[in-house]
Amino acid sequence: MQPKYKRILLKLSGEALAGDQKFGLNHEVIAPVVDQIVELHKMGVQIGLVIGGGNFWRGRQGTNMDRTTADQMGMLATVMNSLAMMDAIEQHGVPVRVQTALNMVSLAEPFILRKAIRHFEMGRVVIFACGTGNPYCSTDTAAALRACEIDADILLMAKNVDGIYDSDPKTNPEAKKYDVLKYADIINRNLKVIDFTAATMCMENNVPTLAFGLNEENSIVRAVCGEELGTIIEV
Repeated sequence: MQPKYKRILLKLSGEALAGDQKFGLNHEVIAPVVDQIVELHKMGVQIGLVIGGGNFWRGRQGTNMDRTTADQMGMLATVMNSLAMMDAIEQHGVPVRVQTALNMVSLAEPFILRKAIRHFEMGRVVIFACGTGNPYCSTDTAAALRACEIDADILLMAKNVDGIYDSDPKTNPEAKKYDVLKYADIINRNLKVIDFTAATMCMENNVPTLAFGLNEENSIVRAVCGEELGTIIEV
């Protein structure tokens, strides 16, 4: 297999890393993801990662907590996931750098675009943590922002479902899967797969997005090598 894309931004949800246990980190889920990242690295693909934090903290957890405070706690959750993923990847001999949008120099580098690009050129995987560093912004928005900044060839959104449907396939067996969509379709049809800020950002900067199922066998490698799976979103 040969990669279709040279530089990618892979977005992983925190919930996906928890697997069936719904909280924390599940090695049985993380291990195959890491194996695929290592395989892509050996192919020469430059890999950026954004990981959500929903396996540790999501929203306001049913409380009346201030939104800014809750979002800041969510940013910290992404750091835990990023450090765990860094450790798992480096156990395979692949160098990794974590860059954070909030300053925490004892744990990771601050996000500096030119340093991130240099890391890619030196063969390192770069994990971008803390979202955008701002409340009221999802990690989808952070993934879109970083994809645009690093000039990624594609934004890969690894989901719990195998693409984008016109309704929830878990509750509607007649739900129709889309193979190709425009970013305008996401907004106009109010499809809940990527937030509107992220969709608009990718649309304005001509970055395609592929939404696909993380649980499908070798799906990340297959996606990077150009196999038709999931739903591609284009300008």
